[in-house]
This record gives sequence, structure tokens and C-alpha cells, in this order.
Amino acid sequence: MIFDLVLANRTQRVEVVRLPESDSYRCTLDGKTYEFQACQLQPGVLSLLLEGRASRCVLDESPEGPAILYAGKRYPYSVEDPRSLRSRRSHAAGVDGPRPVKAPMPGRVVRILAEAGVEVAHHQGIVVIEAMKMQNELKAPKAGRIVSLAVVTGDTVQAGDVLAIVE
Repeated sequence: MIFDLVLANRTQRVEVVRLPESDSYRCTLDGKTYEFQACQLQPGVLSLLLEGRASRCVLDESPEGPAILYAGKRYPYSVEDPRSLRSRRSHAAGVDGPRPVKAPMPGRVVRILAEAGVEVAHHQGIVVIEAMKMQNELKAPKAGRIVSLAVVTGDTVQAGDVLAIVE
């Protein structure tokens, strides 16, 4: 998986590859490569073993915006998928009209957080998918009503599949 990570107002290219038959990963961050082990303790909480040191990494979704809590510090971040020009264009297009919630990668639906017909707030969780032993909460692209929910718990999805539509 390749994406751009904006951390401390600096955009960095990140590539993460899971090593075969293990919970080890190889991460290339702006050309420098790291190998680490990761174990999900609960959704949004990882136990990491990096360079012989164990630490805990927590994804924090607070009103100030998303952040990573690591080694006692809070690091605000945002993620962009450089492969998805369509996604960036639709993100910048505003909030008028129906907006789809799409699977960012192949995975399995593990939880439905909001049913069709329900009013949701901007960035409220709608569906949780699991990919590569990590759970990803997909959020409403705008405030509105879920007019369509195309998946149920246990469904397998592919990257780009429309999971819900918020109007």
C-alpha cells in the first residue's frame, strides 16, 4: 500500500508491505526503510516492535482531528492516496448531492455502524472493514442521510466498491 502521509505539516510518501506469513511489515518512509512487527490489540490500538523496542500506537479520532498517540506524544496527521485522482477531485467537489462511501482496499465488512435511512454527521463512522489484520472505519463524507447501504456484516469487498451513499 502506498499513500502520502501529512505529519507535522510535511507530506511524506509511505509504502507499507506485509512480509509473507508473519506479522512483520516493511515500511519505506521518504526513502528510508524500516522493518517492524505489529499486533492489533483492539481497533485503533497497535503494539509495535521497532528496532528492538516495544511501544504502543493509538489512533485518536478527536474533535481537533485525527492524530497518532505514540511515545507519549500526539501527532496530528492526514492521509492521501496518491493513486486516486478521482477521490481527490470528489473530495474537493463540495458537499452538494449524494456522496458515496467506497472501500479503500479489499477486505471484509466486520461491523455496520449506521443503517440506511439514518441521519449521520460529517466524519461519523458508517462501516468498519478489516484488511491485513487491521480494521478501518469508513466515515460519512458529509452530514446527511444514508440513502443506500450495499453491504452486510461478513461481506467481502474490493477496492473502490460503493458501500453506502450519503445524501
